[in-house]
Amino acid sequence: MTLRLAFMGSPAFGLPTLEALIAAGHDIACVYSQPPRPAGRGKKERLTPVHEFAAARGIEVRTPKSLRKAPEQEAFAALNLDLAIVVAYGLILPKPILDAPKRGALNLHGSLLPRWRGAAPIQRAIMAGDQITGVQVMRMEEGLDTGAVLATYKTPITFDDTTQTVHDRLSILGAALMRDTLESFERGEVNETPQAEEGVTYAHKITPAEARIDWTRPAREIDFMIRGLSPAPGAWFELDGVRVKALLSRIGQGAGAPGEALDDNFLVACGDGAVRLLTVQREGRGPLAADVFLRGQPVPAGARLA
Repeated sequence: MTLRLAFMGSPAFGLPTLEALIAAGHDIACVYSQPPRPAGRGKKERLTPVHEFAAARGIEVRTPKSLRKAPEQEAFAALNLDLAIVVAYGLILPKPILDAPKRGALNLHGSLLPRWRGAAPIQRAIMAGDQITGVQVMRMEEGLDTGAVLATYKTPITFDDTTQTVHDRLSILGAALMRDTLESFERGEVNETPQAEEGVTYAHKITPAEARIDWTRPAREIDFMIRGLSPAPGAWFELDGVRVKALLSRIGQGAGAPGEALDDNFLVACGDGAVRLLTVQREGRGPLAADVFLRGQPVPAGARLA
């Protein structure tokens, strides 16, 4: 059975799901995405990845700044949808939007709810040192990620994962999960399980103040932070007055004053233990493996990172 759907998403995380729904033969009546925004040095308006993908395939794309006004709600209702599928859209869906499709709205969320409700679940999971995460299909309601869960796929967070690697993995797993959930949904074989009332945490947006590395923190926390903020916004420190992002690290062996280089290969002392920086990015430059960076700018033992 073909479902008539609206797909609501903006960043690349949603692309595999949109592709999977098209491949499964569902009728994508319309795509909703964030409005184009100025980007790059020339500040030229750039379409979101979902917008660009859909437009290239001849699918109607709508980019309202809000869905709270009656004309937008009426236009959405006129699509006569079976379901709305939401993947990292970026706008709040008011009740008239949620109620318009015959069978409501389903969201693909990148955490194991009720842990990490909100805007930055992948980043927060890695920064907190979680050893497992996942992706879930949930029923959308007016609360923030509070709806019943229809399906779950779990995956470990390994010592070399960053937000980018987990993001990419969950986007692929989530696409298959949504596709399979809709198949079960059509057959009436989906159980909607209310979320637990215990264990609720919120994945608030990352603030600029959080991204600066505090070398007095334990090495384990700094490693979690570096990997959780990679590639964006990037945990950073200052080296000779220049901002440098740390994009990948490992727990190392050593002790010294916080921020002190313990060898010539980017082993840095923390408040407890040390981390070895593996990938870094000087302000205004591209990412480099640490050994390549150090050939151009040595950081000898005893140097201080601020």
